[in-house]
Amino acid sequence: MTITVYDHPLSPYAQKVKIALAEKGVPFEAPLPEALGSGKVASAFQSASPRGEVPALIDGDVAIFDSTVILEYIEDRWPEPALLPATPAQRARVRMIEDVMDTHYEAINWGLAELVHFGRGEGEVADRLRQRAAEQTRQWQAWLTARLGTAEWFNGDGFGWGDLAVIPYINGSTGFDFGPEPGTALHEWQQRANARPSVAAANQAAASMAMGGSEAARSGMQAVRAMLERGEFKREYRDHRLEWMIKSGGIDVVLDGLARNNIRFTPEFPA
Repeated sequence: MTITVYDHPLSPYAQKVKIALAEKGVPFEAPLPEALGSGKVASAFQSASPRGEVPALIDGDVAIFDSTVILEYIEDRWPEPALLPATPAQRARVRMIEDVMDTHYEAINWGLAELVHFGRGEGEVADRLRQRAAEQTRQWQAWLTARLGTAEWFNGDGFGWGDLAVIPYINGSTGFDFGPEPGTALHEWQQRANARPSVAAANQAAASMAMGGSEAARSGMQAVRAMLERGEFKREYRDHRLEWMIKSGGIDVVLDGLARNNIRFTPEFPA
């Protein structure tokens, strides 16, 4: 039975799940949901992901949303090779790293995408937000460097949960020219992680949709931005993302998005 992962190749949350499945040797399909980001998703995807977010995993009659819950399911469903470390303390450590990346760190990259790809904020506002993003990224990368220490992998002896939880976000920073400095321990770890076939496959899928890729990709991004201008595409301002934008000096961006009806929040779950 083929596993289905509702996906957007640029989503770090979806990348985590695809890397985990690839590391386990589990084949899967990764369709892009129709109307993703419009707030009006197809019923099959909505039943699997009532938040309207990727990823969502379908395994026969089992449907799961939230990337962390999906990772837990994958580890339970296919225990070998193990992605979590052996001891409770080590497992807690990598889960804390994942939580930081999914919340604090993701919000910075997401905010940069708002500025760079979707034209949120102008002039002084955009400059201020980008400066804050640079400062925060440096701080979190220093925190990560301390967590890595002298080890080759965040997970310990080998690549695992702690590494797949970090690499999509570090690669995202690199795409905004905020990646680790060459020659640093974090940069060397990034090179090792990107050499993994599982990570390389996720990177290749993301690159095919990236703004700086093919002419078709650039045209596609321009079309999405035009849809956003018309209010047909809405960027999701939930929890940590909204917090980041406001605390970093972008409350006017939020107010403008509300006025133009091109931002959204988590929908109420259907009955």
